[in-house]
Amino acid sequence: MSDSLVIIPTYNEIENIEAIIEAVFGLTKDFHVLIVDDNSPDGTSAKVKEMQVRYSGSLFLETRTEKSGLGTAYIHGFKWAIAKKYDYVFEMDADFSHNPEDLPRLYRACVNGADVSVGSRYKKGVNVVDWPLYRVLLSYGASFYVKIITGMRVHDPTAGFVCYKRHVLENIRLDSVRFVGYAFQIEMKFRAYLKNYKIEEVSIIFRDRVRGKSKMSSSIINEAIVGVFMMKVRSLFQKNKF
Repeated sequence: MSDSLVIIPTYNEIENIEAIIEAVFGLTKDFHVLIVDDNSPDGTSAKVKEMQVRYSGSLFLETRTEKSGLGTAYIHGFKWAIAKKYDYVFEMDADFSHNPEDLPRLYRACVNGADVSVGSRYKKGVNVVDWPLYRVLLSYGASFYVKIITGMRVHDPTAGFVCYKRHVLENIRLDSVRFVGYAFQIEMKFRAYLKNYKIEEVSIIFRDRVRGKSKMSSSIINEAIVGVFMMKVRSLFQKNKF
């Protein structure tokens, strides 16, 4: 039984799913993998089921009935991980923008004292490869904005490459998390920050996806801009919900 579970939410990731799973299982450190698939019409879940024959007992699949958003996929995975008693629970994208070889570094950060470790694009300058300039500016600007609004001293609060110790997830009110898009990443870190958990950033190199389509949209950007401000206000007046 591994102490670590990597949660990978998917929707139409047939071009990446087999390679990303094999990359995780190719690591020296033993990780289990949970795919949370939103009923992808491209056959992503069918490919995972096929691979489960090879990786019985370490590759798991939860298939939801419809596309319901990144945040709810992770919440589903977190609850599954808590029920199965994994000590370290990871978030990672399926598209290789997060390098699986960095998983052990996030793991070690938590083993050595962090409650949350974040694969950070901005801890040491800007470590982003193959993004157009406007996306770099948008992402970096969003990170600066979040720091100003929330008070968190996290250089990359929108990062989606994260390790949580199980007790952090057990003590965050997961059913109260509101965001479902990329702002979900901000809200999870903010809730951990409000509970005084130690958040440590691990510098990584982030690469844009090569295969498949990005899920970024204007509604996701609006959620991050307007929603983060409202989240801060709620945290001041509705502390019992945080």
